[in-house]
Amino acid sequence: MSHTFNGPENIHSQAKAALDDPQLRQNFRGAMDYLQDKRRSAFADPDEESKIRELSEAIRQRCLSKLPELLELLDANCSRNGMVVHWAQDETEANEIIANIAQQHQAKTIVKGKSMVSEEIELNHEMAKLGIECLESDMGEYIVQLDGDKPSHIIMPAIHKNKQEVSDTFEAHLDDFTPTVDVDELIQTGRTRLRQKFHDADIGLSGVNFAVAETGTLCLVENEGNGRMCTTVPKVHIAITGIEKVVEFLSDVPPLYSALTRSATGQAITTYFNMISSPRKSGELDGPLELHLVLLDNGRTQAFQDEEMRKTLQCIRCGACMNHCPVYTRIGGHAYGTVYPGPIGKIISPHLMGLEKTKELVTASSLCGACGEVCPVRIPIPEMLQRLRTEAKNPPKPDAIAIEGQASASSTLESLAMKGFAFAATHPKLYHTGSWSATKLRGLMPNKIGPWTQCRTSPKLASNTLHQLIKARNKRAGGES
Repeated sequence: MSHTFNGPENIHSQAKAALDDPQLRQNFRGAMDYLQDKRRSAFADPDEESKIRELSEAIRQRCLSKLPELLELLDANCSRNGMVVHWAQDETEANEIIANIAQQHQAKTIVKGKSMVSEEIELNHEMAKLGIECLESDMGEYIVQLDGDKPSHIIMPAIHKNKQEVSDTFEAHLDDFTPTVDVDELIQTGRTRLRQKFHDADIGLSGVNFAVAETGTLCLVENEGNGRMCTTVPKVHIAITGIEKVVEFLSDVPPLYSALTRSATGQAITTYFNMISSPRKSGELDGPLELHLVLLDNGRTQAFQDEEMRKTLQCIRCGACMNHCPVYTRIGGHAYGTVYPGPIGKIISPHLMGLEKTKELVTASSLCGACGEVCPVRIPIPEMLQRLRTEAKNPPKPDAIAIEGQASASSTLESLAMKGFAFAATHPKLYHTGSWSATKLRGLMPNKIGPWTQCRTSPKLASNTLHQLIKARNKRAGGES
């Protein structure tokens, strides 16, 4: 089954469709239980976990507090190292930059490592318009690309599929494939098909996990080796990243790396950790002859300007919040209709897409707090969701930084109802008269009250108000004495 992002405004219908798919729910339940267990094992010592999270939070907040100057330093050091640095205000500019590089080299193929930012700018789609093929080499991304599908998780794109479904995908799209549910054989099939693609590609493209301002170094975390192939075999390497990924010192990387891998997959360390500081130098046998870095804003500056919302940018893309979210674990990533799903997607997407498109997302949460409890950099996601809910309903305060689309969820009827309740609640006689009338008319309470009764029974009003009960109790107590 292929999925198209019909937009976050359709999350309710998309969530219902996901809940009605028993195979999808079974796939996610097994995967999420496994990932939760792996994270618990990786953080077996609560004191160590607390120290790692505290240190990682401090590093991210320090680096974000200096973001403008660190970006300038990163630009200077990367340029000194021989990279070409590009700045993109939005997804259109980012695609234009990459297209220009591709056209300068008359490129027809781009082989890609894991990059959620390239998903964010819809790079594959935009390059296809120019006749340039983008081939995903991350195994999960490769599987969903074959199906014309979309990633459902930021680090495990095909987590919504089981091994039988992967076999079916390969059988439908790959010649001479013998169906199998042996995971090793499935992985080997993908690797064999991709091997020559690295050699033939005109350009390799990757994401960036950490960009070190001090040294002008790009750090890439991976398990499959495809990231290393993308960044060393093609003659041109393009790295694309959001501006928030910059860190100040090389010494900032190890704590964040430890927090990332243990939170994401329960690993102490990933199979590969790539540090890229320059294109190929004289005398070196591999590496690209040309290296470009694209720094993307696309709404991140808006989040940066607000001191509270800036915490959104602390994210290191581990996916732990998704793996523990009772909503995500039941509906999966496609239901959200956004590139970044789950709890972190609910607070990032309003800055990337505006609150008008994402106002339904910020209410799609139980506010249970599980996401905040496992976040390795301690982003207070529940509190930020509450803030976004308020801003979706209300216009910005004077001198406050408005989020695009703020107040788009406001309702005249709801506003009048709340003002009416506030008036009644501050006038005791009116309030008591109203509550007394409600008890007398309780038999008229309808069984269906809109969305409230979709998953709840209709409330039954008591025969007496609290005020009446207390008054009667006090009367009895007075009589007894």
